[in-house]
Amino acid sequence: MTEGFDNDMLWDEFHRVVNMNSEELRAHLLADASDEDGFPPDPDLGIDELGRGVLHVLRKRKGDLTKDDLEVMRRVVELVETMGDKTDDDSRRELMTVGHDPLRG
Repeated sequence: MTEGFDNDMLWDEFHRVVNMNSEELRAHLLADASDEDGFPPDPDLGIDELGRGVLHVLRKRKGDLTKDDLEVMRRVVELVETMGDKTDDDSRRELMTVGHDPLRG
């Protein structure tokens, strides 16, 4: 990762808005991807791409981030800031897909 003040701020903001731990997020993504017929046959199990990116970032140390990781972090922060803490079912499900549970405040 290119060290810098902006990346440090992004790291902090990402970890502020992502208020679900990796196990909670993984369980939510797997439950969201499955349907009454089970998982789709593709290797990604139908899991949201941005959600997979969040899981990937959560497993890393700040110094190991790539440009792609930084982009995932920016997208998540922007999404959460844009949507706010909406708690209707569809909004909450979308926010939880990126690791933010609006009911946790």
